[in-house]
Amino acid sequence: MHPQPTPPALTLETSPDYRENYANSVQLRASLWDFFLLFGTLRQQTAEKVVIQNYQGVYLSPQQAKALLNVLSTNVQQYESTFGEIRLEPQGDASRIQ
Repeated sequence: MHPQPTPPALTLETSPDYRENYANSVQLRASLWDFFLLFGTLRQQTAEKVVIQNYQGVYLSPQQAKALLNVLSTNVQQYESTFGEIRLEPQGDASRIQ
């Protein structure tokens, strides 16, 4: 039996161009080599018109996409056990969103 190797020390750093934004729209494209997440904000301008302004695209390897799926799944489960079920139906006047 071999001893488990000690994991390397992890240091988190913030790059000079780091920024945080709010996204209520995430689009996904997948290829053999990667996943592409496109983040944006959705604005309903009229009952008939919705505008999505994309501001950031992020490429992930398939392995990193699966790791993100696992982290999101775990955190959504914890959130729902604390605050209740997250519903995907629009709140308010659902007839306005098509």
